[in-house]
Amino acid sequence: MAEAVVDNVPAKTDGKPPLFGLSFLENLSEMTMLRQVGLMVGLAASVAIGFAVVLWSQQPDYRPLYGSLAGMDAKQVMETLAASDIAYTVEPNSGALLVKADDVARARLKLAGAGVAPTDGNIGFEILDKDQGLGTSQFMEATRYRRGLEGELARTIASLNNVKGARVHLAIPKSSVFVRDERKPSASVLVELFAGRSLEPGQVLAIVNLVATSVPELSKSQITVVDQKGNLLSDQAENSALTMAGKQFDYSRRMESMLTQRVHNILQPVLGNDRYKAEVSADVDFSAVESTSEQFNPDQPALRSEQSTSEQRTAANGPPQGVPGALSNQPPAPASAPQTTGGAAATASAIQPGQPLLDANGQQIMDPATGQPMLAPYPADKRSQSTKNFELDRSISHTKQQQGRLNRLSVSVVVDDQVKINAANGETTRAPWTADELARFTRLVQDAVGFDASRGDSVSVINMPFSLERGEVIADIPFYSQPWFWDIVKQVLGVLFILVLVFGVLRPVLNNITGHGKKQLAPFGDVELGGMGGLDGELANDRVSLGGPQSILLPSPSEGYDAQLNAIKSLVAEDPGRVAQVVKEWINADE
Repeated sequence: MAEAVVDNVPAKTDGKPPLFGLSFLENLSEMTMLRQVGLMVGLAASVAIGFAVVLWSQQPDYRPLYGSLAGMDAKQVMETLAASDIAYTVEPNSGALLVKADDVARARLKLAGAGVAPTDGNIGFEILDKDQGLGTSQFMEATRYRRGLEGELARTIASLNNVKGARVHLAIPKSSVFVRDERKPSASVLVELFAGRSLEPGQVLAIVNLVATSVPELSKSQITVVDQKGNLLSDQAENSALTMAGKQFDYSRRMESMLTQRVHNILQPVLGNDRYKAEVSADVDFSAVESTSEQFNPDQPALRSEQSTSEQRTAANGPPQGVPGALSNQPPAPASAPQTTGGAAATASAIQPGQPLLDANGQQIMDPATGQPMLAPYPADKRSQSTKNFELDRSISHTKQQQGRLNRLSVSVVVDDQVKINAANGETTRAPWTADELARFTRLVQDAVGFDASRGDSVSVINMPFSLERGEVIADIPFYSQPWFWDIVKQVLGVLFILVLVFGVLRPVLNNITGHGKKQLAPFGDVELGGMGGLDGELANDRVSLGGPQSILLPSPSEGYDAQLNAIKSLVAEDPGRVAQVVKEWINADE
């Protein structure tokens, strides 16, 4: 019986372990075909995922250089970037051109220097440069010209800051020699604006004027401007009022800014930066007033017209008078001398008009002024008349007040306390300004803004200490929003994924392949049967010791069947591979 036991126990094997590659191939060959395929696919997938993660973690941060390559020469763009050693890629979904974040500025400079710029799809007057066939009709020539004009206008409108693109449609009727058939041209403009931007009324009016002055006989009322959302922008009645209000508001703000700058220029050299704050409010009158006045001043009469009439008639003995004719040309009647003369009176009365005068002695009276004899006067009838017309003083004045007249000006200036530094110890002290100093500041401000008391202007200069925390607090950007943070996160995630892949997937798989059966039951090479001198009592007290990496003691035969069965069960539960190897060796030995 002892010999049978000894024969059934395999002998102890002493040999070197197989090489890694041979053990791997041996263990791999013992697996089923499905398991081998799954194992190889899993290894290949793990290695591919590891390489992909490494490449992803090392991939640089790409930024869009252009939103799309539409309207650009893609070949020229790529050649320029390649010549400048700038790595680029194209987003397959959006078509955006991406370059590294550090190369965005350099790439744009290189493309601008090479003359590469995005262009629109509008066709301008270059359409007229194409060769036209001999059979081209007048209609085709007019259509090409209109199409080129539409493209040029669209390009000009698209050059505005807020406009992304534009399309212009011109309706130019054919000219007619008949007046009753004359029709005016019209135009429609569709503008595509950038996201979040809009056109001001002044900009819309500028587009309308631009199109109107580019097409002959096109009036501004026949132009329609629409945005990409379908909003009508060219409402002339509304835009006129809004435009005027906007201009008035801008004029007021410009005036206030100019006056504020004057205050700043006069106070900054004295007080320094951030030592004062000044605000100017201007009340501007934009109302248009026209007045006409007529005034009369009765105290200052003026001669308007004057008329004078003077008449003088002589007697019949004078020169010929009357109406010319036969009766007036009759000779005078013969003179008759008086029969008697009675002294000087009779003599004087007897002297005819125009005859020399004689004194009492009968001598001629001489004129002392001329020295000539004085003649007897002719009998005459004199009449004079004068008419004068006077006008009252009247003044008519027409007054038109200019728009944008300044009604009232208000200036407010707040001054911080003066800061004094002690030269001895360097301590800083703050002290308020005196009343005289504030008065001088007030006079400076008044002269700078053109203060007019009759207009109701007011200037206030007040001294108040400024708050120490008056500066704008800039919020710190969190670290997770910094670009470098996400680069580090990508690197860390890549390393962690590789470690998990190596130690969690590849290592167990390789250990399973290379160490398959390593912990199997070693052959019974270290079986000691103590006290084999007898088969009866000596064998009953001996235990069987299984040698190997772990020493396992089997119960002795005298301990009963249950104890041996329990020991075998625990051995199978702890290391089933070893037990299977032992059974396999027994079967091979029996064969």
